[in-house]
Amino acid sequence: MASVLAVDSLEMETEPRENNKLRLDDHAAHQWYRFILSFPPHLVRNYAGKFNLDSRHRVLDPFCGTGTTVVECEKLGIATFGLESNPIACFASRTKLNWKVDPEGLLKHAQTIANAVTRQLNKDGLSEEAGLPLFQNPAVDAAVLRILATEVSDLLLSDSISPVPLHKTLVLLEKINEFRDQRFTDHERLALATCLVNGIGNLHFGPEVGVGPAKADAPVVSLWLNGIRKMAGDLRRLQYLSGADAVVHQADAREVARILPPESVDAVITSPPYPNEKDYTRTTRLESVLLGFIQSKQELRALKQQLVRSNTRSVYKADTDDLLVNDHVEIQRIATAIELRRIELNKDSGFERLYARVTKLYFGGMKRHLSELRKVLRPGAQLAYVVGDQASYLRVMIRTGQILADIATSLGYEVTGIDLFRTRLATATREQLREEVVLLRWPGPPARHPIRS
Repeated sequence: MASVLAVDSLEMETEPRENNKLRLDDHAAHQWYRFILSFPPHLVRNYAGKFNLDSRHRVLDPFCGTGTTVVECEKLGIATFGLESNPIACFASRTKLNWKVDPEGLLKHAQTIANAVTRQLNKDGLSEEAGLPLFQNPAVDAAVLRILATEVSDLLLSDSISPVPLHKTLVLLEKINEFRDQRFTDHERLALATCLVNGIGNLHFGPEVGVGPAKADAPVVSLWLNGIRKMAGDLRRLQYLSGADAVVHQADAREVARILPPESVDAVITSPPYPNEKDYTRTTRLESVLLGFIQSKQELRALKQQLVRSNTRSVYKADTDDLLVNDHVEIQRIATAIELRRIELNKDSGFERLYARVTKLYFGGMKRHLSELRKVLRPGAQLAYVVGDQASYLRVMIRTGQILADIATSLGYEVTGIDLFRTRLATATREQLREEVVLLRWPGPPARHPIRS
C-alpha cells in the first residue's frame, strides 16, 4: 500500500477469488468502471431471487460505490435508488445506467476526438505510432509537457502517473471538452477513468492501492479507444433490455431519510466499507483528480466528512458518531483492547492513537445509518449487508457481521440469517476472517396503542 502508515493487513484468502470475480457474462456495463473490492453481480442476483424481488419493488443500495447493485437490478428490471458520497463513483454509477446511447454514434464521435488528439501529439513530438518514451525521442521538448497545478498535483499519490502519459491524458481531456457532445461525453470520460487505473497510470491493486514501476510512456489514445469499443459492444446488447427506473444520489448514507421518500424501499442490497484502515478515496484519487471531481484539499476533506468513518485518515475532531455506541458492550471492549494493545506495543503515531476511536466511529456511523434507514423502508422490507471480519487494528479481532446484527436488533430489525460469502485467514493470529451477508427484516415501526381514558 502506498501509505505513510504501516497497518497489520495480515489476510490471505482461503477460498478462490472466483467468489468475487466478475463472470464473463456479467461484463456488460459492470466492467466499464469497477472497484477491485466490489462485490460481484451474481451476489445481487442471488438475493434479489431470495427476496422474491421483481418489477413491483424498489431496491436501495445506500453504499452504491460503482453501481454493482443498481446496474444488476436494472438488468433484472427492478427499480433502484443508489446513494454514494464519492463523486467519481457516483458519476460512474449514473453513466453505467445510461444504455440509451447510440453505440455507432459513440464510436464515431470518439474517433473524431482521437484524431484531434493524435494531431496535437504529433505536433508535440509524441506520436503514439512511434511509441517512443520521452528520453528516447529527440523531437520532444520537455517544456511542451503539460502539468497539473501544484495544489492539484499534491492530491495524487506520488508518482502515480508519469509525465508523458499525464501530458497525453491532459490533451485527451482537452479534446473531449472541445468536442463535447452531451450524448457521449459521460461515457468518454468514464472510459478514460478506467484507462487511468488500468494502463495509463503507475498504480497497482493487490487489493490495496500502491504505486508500481514508472511508465516512461503509455498508449493513451489506443487504450481509451479500446475502452470505448467495449462500451459500444455492451450498449448494442443492453439496449434490448427493458430496464427500470433508477436514481443515484450523491449523498451520505447516514442521511438517507433526508434524501428518499418515507416508506419507498422494499429491499436493501449493499456492501458498506469495512473497519479496516483502507482509505477508499485513495483508490480513486488519480481519476478523481484528473477528471476534475476533486481539485483541492478542502474538497477532499468535504468528501471524507460524508463517509462512514472506516479509517483514521477520515477522522475529525468534531465527529460524534462514536457517542451512539457508548452503551454497546462489545464495541467498547474491542476499542479498549485495541488501545491496551497499542500501549503494550508502544505504538505512538497519530494514526495509531486513533485506532480505538475510529472503531467506535465506524459502528456509530453504521448505527446512525440503520436508524435513519428505518424511515424509508416499507414494513416487511428485507436487507442484505455484505461485511467482513477485520484484524487490521493491531490484530484485535472485529467480528463485523455479528456486531452489525446486534446493532440492528437494538433498532428494531429482525436478524433472519448471516450467510457466509467467503473466508480469509489472518496469518498472524491464524484466525478465520469471515466475509458475510447479514440478512435483516424491517417489521415496521412499533404499533401505537390508543390511550385509554
